[in-house]
Amino acid sequence: MLTDINNIPIDQALKENGFVIINNLIPEDMFSKLKEACDSVVSKARKGEWKYRRLVGTQFPPWTEGTDVWGVQHLLHPDLHEKVFAEWLGSSKLLEAIEQLVNAKHDELQLELFNLLINPEDSDFDLTWHRDAIKAEASEEEEKAKLTIPHYGTQWNTALYDDACLYVVPKSHRRVRTEAERDITINDPKSNEMPGQLRVELKAGQTVFYDNNILHRASYVSSQKRATLHACMGTIQGGHHRASAILQHDLDWMNTDSFKDTLPYSLLKPYTNLLTMAQKAGMPNLRSEPIH
Repeated sequence: MLTDINNIPIDQALKENGFVIINNLIPEDMFSKLKEACDSVVSKARKGEWKYRRLVGTQFPPWTEGTDVWGVQHLLHPDLHEKVFAEWLGSSKLLEAIEQLVNAKHDELQLELFNLLINPEDSDFDLTWHRDAIKAEASEEEEKAKLTIPHYGTQWNTALYDDACLYVVPKSHRRVRTEAERDITINDPKSNEMPGQLRVELKAGQTVFYDNNILHRASYVSSQKRATLHACMGTIQGGHHRASAILQHDLDWMNTDSFKDTLPYSLLKPYTNLLTMAQKAGMPNLRSEPIH
């Protein structure tokens, strides 16, 4: 059983607080390789040679306007030719952590998103306070109903350099917003005065897993190098509940033999489970409309 930086079982900490920080999920022999691969894909994204990128000025997909880059999408894409990303995603200790957090066996895991969060070059950029799958304008009744839907998955940030970009409101993942929180998320969503906010400070090599219903935002500082691996995995129990949130990122490129051939053995069953989910959700092309 894996424990967090406070020696608490990671699944217990995530359930209670909505986030959990874990050490050493990157094998030593992969650390420098991941940094080099990130430098390569970031260069391609900044030069416009890689079109799957997150652009300053837009928080959620699609990213179609702008030139300053704050994220690189689809690290597993065969055209990037960086096999270390798939090797790490399929590494034993990372998968062990995921299995413990989602209470699932390996064959029940579902391959989903794997992206990179980086510092913009031209200007700082703040994301708004949000829950990933619930709109800020949602009524209290709608919010309460959506909070009862099990996640059947988890998401995480793994920092290759010290990273203090993420802010969360601990324990906000299982309740409706307070009046003050609702007012901020709707009327002042980039506020620095969110009651109870906590800045998540990661050292290089640390990982934070967090509930996508936790109130959170991020602040991207152009002057500080950032390369943080940002990914999520689900389980087969999620069915169509995860389909819209995942497939809004346009994963049609994953529905090919050329992609499958790049995966380590440990990711083949999770990949098959992704295709099955998309079929059952009526989205066999692995695409859906944006949520936000």
